[in-house]
Amino acid sequence: MTMKPDIVVSSLDLERIENLLESLPASEHSMQTALQEELGRADIVDPHEIPPTVVTMNSTVRFRMDATGEEFCKTLVYPKDLAGDSGQVSILAPVGSALLGLSIGDYIEWPTPGKGMLKVRIMDIPFQPEQAGQYHR
Repeated sequence: MTMKPDIVVSSLDLERIENLLESLPASEHSMQTALQEELGRADIVDPHEIPPTVVTMNSTVRFRMDATGEEFCKTLVYPKDLAGDSGQVSILAPVGSALLGLSIGDYIEWPTPGKGMLKVRIMDIPFQPEQAGQYHR
């Protein structure tokens, strides 16, 4: 596995994600562990200090799956905010956990439930709540 890029997470996103992880049933322990490890290596900053090039919760992100070259544009959301919209991805989905905190141009390999690897590259962030002044979205 390649070295993971540095990630930046806002203190507000961290608090909300930690609360979410604490509420998960034991059956989702593997996702909880992977996401907690990711949060543990993050540089935590105030929401007002998040660079506009960083994927935060509720950001709309354009990313490419390196295995297929296929590009997606999805909004990273909490499970409670999923509306059955194919334009959304949950923070608890493997690709959602992989996206959080990355910057435009970053590339990461992320384990999938089937023991495979997901390779993702951030292409653009068309919308970031912090950049739009929406700090509590």
